[in-house]
Amino acid sequence: MNRNLLGSSCRHLAWSLLTALSIASCGGGGGETSGFAASAPSTSSAKPSSTATESSTSALPATDETAPGVETADVGNAKPEAGNQKLTLVSIRLLSSAPQWVSGGDARIEVQAPPILHDKVEIWINGQKPAQAPVLVSNGRRLEGVVSGFVNGDNTLQVRFLHGLVVAASMRLTNYPIEGPMFSGPHQVPFVCTTSQFGLQPKVDTATSPGYKVLDAESHIIGYSRDCSIERFTTYWYRASDNTWKLLPPGDSVPADMTQVTLPDKRTVEFIVRREVGTINRFLYSFVMLAPRKDNLEHTDTSLWNGRLSYYFGGGVGIGHTQGSVSDTLVPEVLAQGYAIAHSSGNSTRNHYNLQLAGETAMMTKERFIERYGVPTFTVGLGGSGGAVQQYSLAQNHPGVLDALMPLQSYPDMVSQVTHVGDCELLEYYMDMTDRNNTRWSNVKNRTLLVGMNGEPAVVDPMLLSKQILGLVFPSTSTGSTECVKGWRGAFPLVMNPWFGSVPNATFYEPMTDTVTTQTNGPPHIQWSHFNDAVNIYGHGADGYARHTWDNIGVQYGLKSMKEGSITTAEFLDLNFKVGGWVQPKDMVQEEYPFVVDASPVFDPWSHLNMTFSPAPDVPAPRTEGNIDAMKAAYASGLVFSGNDPLPTIDNRQYLEREVNMHDAHQSFAVRKRVLQKTGTTDNLVIWFTDTVPAAPGSPPQVDKNLFAFSVMDQWMASIRAHPELGVAGNRPADAVDSCFDVSGNLIARGPTVWDGILDDKPKGECTKVFPLFSNSRIVAGAPFEEGVYKCALKSVDAALGDGTYEPWKPDDASVAKLKLIFPQGVCDYSKPDLGRPSPS
Repeated sequence: MNRNLLGSSCRHLAWSLLTALSIASCGGGGGETSGFAASAPSTSSAKPSSTATESSTSALPATDETAPGVETADVGNAKPEAGNQKLTLVSIRLLSSAPQWVSGGDARIEVQAPPILHDKVEIWINGQKPAQAPVLVSNGRRLEGVVSGFVNGDNTLQVRFLHGLVVAASMRLTNYPIEGPMFSGPHQVPFVCTTSQFGLQPKVDTATSPGYKVLDAESHIIGYSRDCSIERFTTYWYRASDNTWKLLPPGDSVPADMTQVTLPDKRTVEFIVRREVGTINRFLYSFVMLAPRKDNLEHTDTSLWNGRLSYYFGGGVGIGHTQGSVSDTLVPEVLAQGYAIAHSSGNSTRNHYNLQLAGETAMMTKERFIERYGVPTFTVGLGGSGGAVQQYSLAQNHPGVLDALMPLQSYPDMVSQVTHVGDCELLEYYMDMTDRNNTRWSNVKNRTLLVGMNGEPAVVDPMLLSKQILGLVFPSTSTGSTECVKGWRGAFPLVMNPWFGSVPNATFYEPMTDTVTTQTNGPPHIQWSHFNDAVNIYGHGADGYARHTWDNIGVQYGLKSMKEGSITTAEFLDLNFKVGGWVQPKDMVQEEYPFVVDASPVFDPWSHLNMTFSPAPDVPAPRTEGNIDAMKAAYASGLVFSGNDPLPTIDNRQYLEREVNMHDAHQSFAVRKRVLQKTGTTDNLVIWFTDTVPAAPGSPPQVDKNLFAFSVMDQWMASIRAHPELGVAGNRPADAVDSCFDVSGNLIARGPTVWDGILDDKPKGECTKVFPLFSNSRIVAGAPFEEGVYKCALKSVDAALGDGTYEPWKPDDASVAKLKLIFPQGVCDYSKPDLGRPSPS
């Protein structure tokens, strides 16, 4: 008999026996025909999803066509071959990530099959059984476990039976190194390791520099590290009676100061947590959860975990080139509820602000958590400032990583803030120095007329003493501070100036000249700016510097205040004639005092050495033009929050306007306006404000509603699980509603009308009355409330005169001539879309 025919007959016989066995276990034919339809994974590299993806087939006999690397089903949309559409018996899906975004060579999978077949399931990778057979745990029809052995690149994952003769389900997946990258572009170089925070050196991954020096016990160099990897390790900590965390000593002895905690399910247990630390995507990660004393490192006990995961996102402003530090995520109030807490130094914006890299890191870190501990019931984001920005970015760009958001002190995104923050020092310098004989600016409240942000006389200008010592006190000098000064000073050079920056541990990087910046005639070894940190997105210009987005062509500073009569028309014209802009990065010089102190310090808190000024008395100060391609790249990459947030969201904010904190309260409503414009509703978005008084030495801590938000979100997610057909809005619990609270945390008002009068023309709601909002320089110049305009469309001065832009002012001929001199290209027309936004495809 022909050998091929014999082989084929054996395979079909095997399949027949397998089918008969399965039918018997199901009580007859026709019982497994549906319910395992594949869910289509995202195929967009800009918006990867971590949603579990399934491939299900009618089991097929293995043939030469289903040999290694050949599929029986397309990923996420399995179709049995013609003539084999019998029963959908077996399916396989990834639980830890989407199939196109697997990392580290492993994945948590789920196999659905009749229970009688569970002990016969074989997992094959790329046509072979993996060297280490996966341990799959059976539960009903489900088998679940972690599979290892994927190679970098494309892989085939299959469920087979009968020594590989029968392929029952198959899917393609793509695996990436645990060091990354997946989609964020080439790794940033140099990259300085910070594993010393745990008393560890990184692994040697190259014998030669450049790289981070790795030393032996005698401090001799044994190699270099470019990926900063460490072996993951686990430690155990207990909560002591003095409200600190202490390492749990080995053995069975119970520390005398160990506390206990009562869980929501009424169990009282020792307050011990397990903390796992390692490296993913070159950054340091941390997983923390409650653990019993007898926990085993190889077989971790998750009996005290409530199944919920809080992913913590850190804030700050960083510009990369560092592994960064892991934030303190041992939050006792959250851990006491049974939550696990995940975090990565790649998700702290104090380390970098490349949100594409941050999204990739969050995906890979959550993937690792699922592989280690299983799929969470839900994952809720938590974090303030840049940590809030990351949550909105993930909701928009990477659906499935988070299931709910709890942003604190939010902004819609970082890149929108850069625009008006770049105006801050231009305007402060104008008021402090250029217009120094104008007493109007000595009242800090009047400075709001230009910068838009709040100013407080009681918040002393940090540079006031220096100004007095140096003789820089003028009629315009204010003793108070605006948010520009107290909140944002120094931020714009960190974002824009390629000479201004540093990282910890730089002396351990070789060559050190790559990380230590000294002013030279050419470009610095590292361009210390946000735009270069995210150069994989923005790209380089012809001058070799990262392209930037900052632009003030046509911006009419103070326009609204002039129209309202709060500043004179002469002041409006003088301001716009002299305010100028910023020189291009290639022409910038190193910052001076108070940011950098050298042998011959220059007092320059405004960074005026990098501003543009009038070259002659009759010539206006030049404005700055941003790069359109950089702007379009920011939109295309998702750095701009468009308002696409469909998730349950509690935007929770302490009201800090009285201390002119950088987290201005208007931003929560900028988020709401964008969500409303994008989705047509904000029923998923709740806004809470809690009042505060400025912090002072010895005063009690300011109240927040974070723990209450956890409780409300837990109810919200439980309701969604119980009644998915009602959707996010239909499952909102009673407390998931717009609210405001006083300084003690007591409710002032709540309900759908409490914030009336902010985004509509209705009478002010109860919360609107209590919490006044401010704006920013671009809104004062006529930009929309929700911000987000990189480069305004322009209209001629004549068109502006004709359409009422300046009303009630009627400029005379001399004023019109000056306007045309200041704005030869025209003035901003904010009724038209941002010129930096890509055209709809």
